Amino acid sequence: MGSNNALTAASTSSAALQGSMQAVVQALENGTIDPEQVICRILDWQQTIGEVGDSGAQDAELGALYEISRALNASLDLDDTLNQVVDSLIQLTGAERGFLMLLDDDGNLDISAARNFDQENIAPTDLDLSTTIVRNTLASGEPVMTTNAQVDPRFADQESIVGYNLRSIVCVPMQIRDHKIGALYLDNRIQEGVFSQNEMRVLTAFANQAAGAIENARLYTTTDQALAARLVELTALQQIDRELNASLDSDRVMDLTLTHAIHATDATCGSLSILDQAGKLHEIASSNGQSLVPGELAEIEFNCDTREPIVVGGSRLLVPIRLENRTIGLLYLKRAGQAFAPDDIQFASRLADHAAVAIQNSRLYEAVHEANRAKSEFVSFIAHELRTPMTSIRGYADLLRKGIGGGLSDMQGQFVDTVISNVDRMQNLVSDLQDVSRIETGRLSLDCRATALQTALDAAIRLNKAQIEARHQELVLDIAGDLPLATADPSRLEQILINLLSNANKYTPEGGRIEIAAAVEDDSIRCSVTDNGLGISEADQKQLFTKYFRSDSRAVREMPGTGLGLCIVKSLVELHGGRLSLESTLGKGSCFSFTLPIAG
Repeated sequence: MGSNNALTAASTSSAALQGSMQAVVQALENGTIDPEQVICRILDWQQTIGEVGDSGAQDAELGALYEISRALNASLDLDDTLNQVVDSLIQLTGAERGFLMLLDDDGNLDISAARNFDQENIAPTDLDLSTTIVRNTLASGEPVMTTNAQVDPRFADQESIVGYNLRSIVCVPMQIRDHKIGALYLDNRIQEGVFSQNEMRVLTAFANQAAGAIENARLYTTTDQALAARLVELTALQQIDRELNASLDSDRVMDLTLTHAIHATDATCGSLSILDQAGKLHEIASSNGQSLVPGELAEIEFNCDTREPIVVGGSRLLVPIRLENRTIGLLYLKRAGQAFAPDDIQFASRLADHAAVAIQNSRLYEAVHEANRAKSEFVSFIAHELRTPMTSIRGYADLLRKGIGGGLSDMQGQFVDTVISNVDRMQNLVSDLQDVSRIETGRLSLDCRATALQTALDAAIRLNKAQIEARHQELVLDIAGDLPLATADPSRLEQILINLLSNANKYTPEGGRIEIAAAVEDDSIRCSVTDNGLGISEADQKQLFTKYFRSDSRAVREMPGTGLGLCIVKSLVELHGGRLSLESTLGKGSCFSFTLPIAG
């Protein structure tokens, strides 16, 4: 609006000037004007021309100020904003150089932008300016201008003015309300009288406007930097979480936590300790041989109720590792003569929070693993101890069946047969329990060698033949004639086939069909046992190979079983380096397939 008014005023003055000139020309032609009137008119013209010139200059300054303001509000990048401000002011005022200085949090001046007339950054070796003028401007809050500092009595005797050969200088404060944030400094070391009071008024008005834009840009940059740092930290913590949760080995979790803590905080060394049930610290991980000695703990007065990080002497940091409002460990970091920054302390604290869960998970896993190992050892012990009485029972039952103790009546013979049958079932159960125990504890070993699948299959059919015939089931074999030898443990291969064939027999109704097929597939031998029996539901298939699992199906529950057979089969196949797979449809049957490596 101000710019438009100036243009209107300039246009009006120009029209009046032209009209006056035309009137004088006509009067001269008619001879109706005397020389004194001409002189008066000329003086009027000079005044009008001056007014038009001033109005044009003011309009140019206002236009330039508008462009600078638009540039200020177009970017929130602090460096870009500051450079644009200085470049624009140099062009506006004819200055040789321009400096924009901002006050830091400690009240010190920092040259944030230093530019020359060619819109280039001034070299660090050419940053010579009058700090006295800048300090006076900031102290008084008033702008300072000199048309020639070399002869200005206020500044002529200053070393910087003389030494740097400074002449035209203008400096205006930048402030937001009553808060000074810095100063604008322009100079010309070659020319005198470059700046005028009018330009100083424009600069003063602009400086107040620029202060707000610069403060916004500075806040934006600070916030952006903080967000960027936070993003880097979150990314690092995400990576750390992945590494921590990838392992359930407590020692590795401790080492990873300590390594990341030392690296992220630039610590010289550190250690990580865990609290036992009695509240005593046990060092688990340390770096550079530096241990957490009791003397340091006594000095810091650490106790289990400590919730926040403790910093001693700036260079020693104790971070409690807490989970569910209780301390489970302690992260201890040291620096060589350098204090930990607040960001370092906060990161170490957040890292400890993340590590607490991983540490607790690893400890729980180890406790479960230990309990499982103890259970496996107990089962193995019980199974071993049961074999002796069962062998004795079976032996005496066989003697009775043979009539060693005298003849048996039909009923007595049935009783003895029942005893023998149940002892055999118990022996199978004990064998399964021992196998599971050996598998879980890693003590099951295989005696692998070149083995004919047909030999193992013949043994499995022989042992299941009576049961298959008793149910009038059809057994079909489809074994490739040129089947190569497999790398397998013969007895364990028999066990796999016996279990799968027995399973098919039990869950296939009378008159059903069982097919056993074997052929070469890629670099393996694939063997399958297929039946047209009960089939397995999708829900049961998900749990079929877990220990002790038995379907809730009434038809399945009617058949004897422990829920260990298929679990053992899967483990044995995998120990051979093969794969066990299942295809089944409820009510239509199942197909169990496994692979074995071909003997080399």
